[in-house]
Amino acid sequence: MLFFTQCFGAVLDLIHLRFQHYKAKRVFSAAGQLVCVVNPTHSLKYAPTRCAAAQTSVEQGVLPPCHHHEAVHDPQLVPCTCPLFSCPWEGHLEVVVSHLRQTHRINILQGAEIVFLATDMHLPAPTDWIIMHSCLGHQFLLVLRKQEKYEGHPQFFATMMLIGTPTQADNFTYRLELNRNQRRLKWEATPRSVLECVDSVISDGDCLVLNTSLAQLFSDNGSLAIGIAISTSKVHNAEAEM
Repeated sequence: MLFFTQCFGAVLDLIHLRFQHYKAKRVFSAAGQLVCVVNPTHSLKYAPTRCAAAQTSVEQGVLPPCHHHEAVHDPQLVPCTCPLFSCPWEGHLEVVVSHLRQTHRINILQGAEIVFLATDMHLPAPTDWIIMHSCLGHQFLLVLRKQEKYEGHPQFFATMMLIGTPTQADNFTYRLELNRNQRRLKWEATPRSVLECVDSVISDGDCLVLNTSLAQLFSDNGSLAIGIAISTSKVHNAEAEM
């Protein structure tokens, strides 16, 4: 009986996921956009990343403790960019994508325009929805986070990070779009580099920010569809023509 119950629950979850994917494809198929259904990563105890902890220590005038094996540190090494995980990994930018895919099982979707369908928006904060987007010869990391910036008032923060340097990030523009019930909301900006940390981008508010009531206006049965488009920067194009 227990085995049957567990199997039946797994089948229901699969049917629910396929139904959400079908609804999203039906809504966005006319625009020819690829749909990626993203399940949440929920942590009961939020563990700040090492880059965020280091930034806090610098702001407080306290240097982070040095360990004997970190006495000589390669400045080209990047800490793990996956939020909600206290991951000790670090490596070069060239291997960040393989680390995120193999260790954290983050999906990657290709295409100039895609739809990011985040499920289970009702889960308590902190919660993250993460995918990688391969476009224009580069990889981008899209992070949607539910977080209480003020106690008792959760908000949603969505940002796009380039897995590359800040100079490379300046060459692109990304657009996030919510469109439902004759309402449309757009956010357009230059992506930040993963070298700058997702936590600092969210704390600065340099991203798409939604309060709970606004997110509910654009959600459908607990899922939020965000259209994503990436293009080369107009400034970059103008400089290339000159």
